[in-house]
Amino acid sequence: MKTVPAHDLHEFAVGLLTAGGFAPNFAEDTARVLVWANARGADSHGVLRIPRYVEMVEQGRIDPAATMDVERSEGAVAVLDAHNMPGATAMLAAMNEAASIAERFGTGWCSAKNISHAGAIGFYAVQAAERGLLGVVMSASRPLMAYHGARVSGLSTNPIAIAAPKTGHPLLLDMSTATVPLGKIMHARDAGTGIPPGWGIDETGSPTTDPARVATLAPLGGPKGSGLSLMIEVLCSVLTCNPVISEALTGGRAAMNGLALAVNVGAFTETDAFARQITELVVAIKGLPTAAGTDAILMPGERGFRLADMRYREGIPLAGGTITRLAELAKRLDVPSEAIL
Repeated sequence: MKTVPAHDLHEFAVGLLTAGGFAPNFAEDTARVLVWANARGADSHGVLRIPRYVEMVEQGRIDPAATMDVERSEGAVAVLDAHNMPGATAMLAAMNEAASIAERFGTGWCSAKNISHAGAIGFYAVQAAERGLLGVVMSASRPLMAYHGARVSGLSTNPIAIAAPKTGHPLLLDMSTATVPLGKIMHARDAGTGIPPGWGIDETGSPTTDPARVATLAPLGGPKGSGLSLMIEVLCSVLTCNPVISEALTGGRAAMNGLALAVNVGAFTETDAFARQITELVVAIKGLPTAAGTDAILMPGERGFRLADMRYREGIPLAGGTITRLAELAKRLDVPSEAIL
């Protein structure tokens, strides 16, 4: 592991993405989301993704200078077509649209069609919470995870994030519908470590602890994870007539889709009362007797925010394999790599 100052890592990420074809503002958005994930300890969604993003530009799967169209707008609902725009910029736009609608109508729903990988979706839910709104974000992509009972990929790891504003950092649930996201397997490969049983299955459908042998991911809680993933595909993709899974499983080429939902607390109750009751809820849960081996009860997102506060001050550790792959990409794109080397 090597520790890199957060600012240096951000600038290095911007340089790689820009050299890889991203428009400057898209590179800034994407780097901000990736470094945020690394700072929170979610290395699976951090800068290790950059080589793949550049590869997707080269393959024509990401349009690094796309413009977004408003395909539909009706009341509290908007549908945007991102035309394979980098996912970070697309989902920032979707949440901004959802939040603006919610501030007018009480709730705002914005679907974003044809995005690319958006990184840690909790980032976009937090954007709503910082405006005093409840934020819900989901995304849908190609098959990466077994449907419960199958031995091959049939669904994606479709994540869901929910953020609720409170004093200080918001409550933030950010979870994959797989036991772990694919990036966790990628990070284990980079770090040269094994993985716990239950993270993935091999080509025979058997559990494996070798990240190099993972053929597909395992759903969280078996039928619960695969069922939730399926319904996220319905909400993000089928609802906008832009299916991902059925296209992919029948040989079609599917993009990705995202969904941003914002809720104006003031449309439901007094904001002061909501803030007070959130505080009371947190205090009540954190005051429960702890189980053996537990130092403290943590709220959703608390560990990540605490870690990020420290890492933005002291630096962000990167696995050796991640540094090697980023340095190789930097050499190919002629980007100075002293920041990580």
